[in-house]
Amino acid sequence: MVEDDQFVRSALIRHLTEAGHAVRSVGTALEALREVAQVGFDLVVLDLGLPDLDGGEALKMLRGITDVPVIIATARDDEAEIVRLLNDGADDYLTKPFSVEHLSARMAAVLRRARGTAPGAEPPSRVILVGGLSIDPLRRLAALDGTALDLTRREFDLLAFLAQRPGVVVPRKELLAEVWQQSYGDDQTIDVHLSWLRRKLGETAARPRYLHTLRGVGVKLEPPR
Repeated sequence: MVEDDQFVRSALIRHLTEAGHAVRSVGTALEALREVAQVGFDLVVLDLGLPDLDGGEALKMLRGITDVPVIIATARDDEAEIVRLLNDGADDYLTKPFSVEHLSARMAAVLRRARGTAPGAEPPSRVILVGGLSIDPLRRLAALDGTALDLTRREFDLLAFLAQRPGVVVPRKELLAEVWQQSYGDDQTIDVHLSWLRRKLGETAARPRYLHTLRGVGVKLEPPR
C-alpha cells in the first residue's frame, strides 16, 4: 500500500487486514521501490499524489524491476491520464473515494488474471528457496534438505518473513512489528524463538548456518557458504 495520507492508509490497512490480507505500507515512492525490490509481494496499490515523486513515474520505475500487479488508487479522474497509466503498465485504476469492498473486488480480479486462475480456484503456491531450505507460505510448509520441519506457527512466520528477504539484515523492531504485530516488546522474545528455530535447523548462535544475528542491529537469513 503506497499512500501518503496517514488517515486513508490506516483505514485501508485495517479493513484489508480484517479481510485476511497481509499488508505492508509506505508513504513515498522511494520507500515503495525499496520495499518491492527486497520483498516478494502479490500486488501493489499505488497512489499518484506522493510527496517525493509522482506515482506515474514511480509506476514506470516499478515496471523496470518487477512485474507485480499494480492498482492505481487516486483522486485524479482524467481519462487521458488513465489510458496513459494503463499503457505504462498499471493493471487497474480506482478513483477516490472508493469503498474497501470495491478495492477488494478489484484486487481479487487482478490477482486472478495475474495467476491465471478461475474464480474460486486455489492460487498456485510460490515456494521460497534459500540454500537447502524450502518454504511454502501458502501451505505453511517448510523443509530442510528435503526433510520436513516441525515448526510452531510463530517459528514458521519468523522463518518465512526472513526468507522473503534473503541476505537482508532485518531490524528487531521490524520483526516485532511484522511477525509479532507489536510496536514494541522485549528482544528476548525474538531471541527465544530464534534459539528454537536454530535448534530445528541444526545450528547454534555460535555456529550459524542460515540464521545470522548482528548484535544491536538485527537478523538475516542466508544460505551457507
